[in-house]
Amino acid sequence: MKIAVTSTGADIGSEVDPRFGRAAYIVIVDSETFEFEALDNAENVNALKGAGIQAARMVSEKGADVLLTGFCGPNAFKAMNAARIKVANDAKGTVREAVQAYLDGKLPLADAANVEGQW
Repeated sequence: MKIAVTSTGADIGSEVDPRFGRAAYIVIVDSETFEFEALDNAENVNALKGAGIQAARMVSEKGADVLLTGFCGPNAFKAMNAARIKVANDAKGTVREAVQAYLDGKLPLADAANVEGQW
């Protein structure tokens, strides 16, 4: 399974970035091998609007099954739903720790956005 995690840095030892659309990086992790690919999200960090939708497009194009993040707004959540990518909010710690928490069943899937609009 491919797990996307919002991140402050470009590796799995980096801290989870609580923002989805405006995260510095999105790290795509293979849940079996923990091999990863970091996606630079710089073009969305300062976007006036649509950052979450654009980030959702990037995650979808990489074939992710799940997104782990701190906060996901309503438009981004809808975009992830449309792409059939599950979302788990409230991720914390490093990217590796967040992935392990999800795999251990300690990070439940969300059924709705957990912030209003842009965050």
